[in-house]
Amino acid sequence: MFVALVLTVVVFLTQSLKFLELVINAGASSSSFWLLTLLALPRFIEVILPLALMAATLFLYNRMTMDSELVVVRAVGASPLSMARPAIVLGTIVTIFLWATTLWATPAALSNMHQMRQVIKAQFSSLLFREGVFNQAGQGLTLYIRERSSDGEMLGLMIHDSREKTKNPSTILAKRGVIVVDGDNQQVVVYDGSRQEFDRKTGTLHRLNFERYTIDLPESAPVRQRWAEPEERTFFELFDPDLENALDVRNLREFKVEIHRRIISPLLALVFTLIPCCALLLGPLDRRGQAWRIVFAIGGIVIIEGLFLAGFNIARRSDAGIVLAYILVLLPLGFSWFLLSGYADAFRRRLLYKTEARS
Repeated sequence: MFVALVLTVVVFLTQSLKFLELVINAGASSSSFWLLTLLALPRFIEVILPLALMAATLFLYNRMTMDSELVVVRAVGASPLSMARPAIVLGTIVTIFLWATTLWATPAALSNMHQMRQVIKAQFSSLLFREGVFNQAGQGLTLYIRERSSDGEMLGLMIHDSREKTKNPSTILAKRGVIVVDGDNQQVVVYDGSRQEFDRKTGTLHRLNFERYTIDLPESAPVRQRWAEPEERTFFELFDPDLENALDVRNLREFKVEIHRRIISPLLALVFTLIPCCALLLGPLDRRGQAWRIVFAIGGIVIIEGLFLAGFNIARRSDAGIVLAYILVLLPLGFSWFLLSGYADAFRRRLLYKTEARS
């Protein structure tokens, strides 16, 4: 739990930076920022939890070896499988949890996150004004900002409004201004300025000095219905693509690859548990240190994870990638279980105690 929490915090910090600029520039609430970041976390759970299991298993069994606890457990006749059983039970629980997460929770969270981002961009699109350029805030409304202060206030504004065809265009000059959002309504409130309106019929210029003036911004653009990526669809939705939708038909292979990925990837939690168990529970115990065994376990897991990701990249072009992903998970899983089980006693003695037999 500690390792998983640390990794989650690291991922949380890196993901939060992606949404910070959007939320600040859009003027959205802090709750929107936290919710966006939390919705981005579930897709990293399937990577975080197996790594946390690996780290915890290596640390625990290595500590038990250094404290001679495993020597005592072996002395009373415990088999490697019985010593590994607590880690295997925890790995199985995590695997079941990851299946539930990857099949439903993660795609639901991703879909809500992308939808929320789209809503924020549409709702606050008129608020994303840049400094030093003429910003088009809708048909017939142009806004210029010289600079923004540290507290978000706009300084040196010029607003030209020609939206009303039946009225004369007007130009507003103001020293400062702020954007106010009230529900679906958006306004620019400016202070200490003047409003100038030129009457073409009479050739006169009307000027109004003010301390405070309000300009209504156009309503947000409607949120378009976006196409859901394969990673945003639940497990059962992947089996039911819309064959009348051109994008669904074009991405049928992506749906197939995503289905297999969600089936096999949670089993990595068990693989990342059994490999450290084999590295630290099999063979002679050495209280002086087992650094080479730990390096062997970590190296093997890194290789499996790297090839697993490469396999699904290949799977987008060929079924060989899917076969490779299944082999990379099921082969280490079965072989590790065999080594820990009682059926492998003779094989284990011949393989791991060969040097001792010769001496």
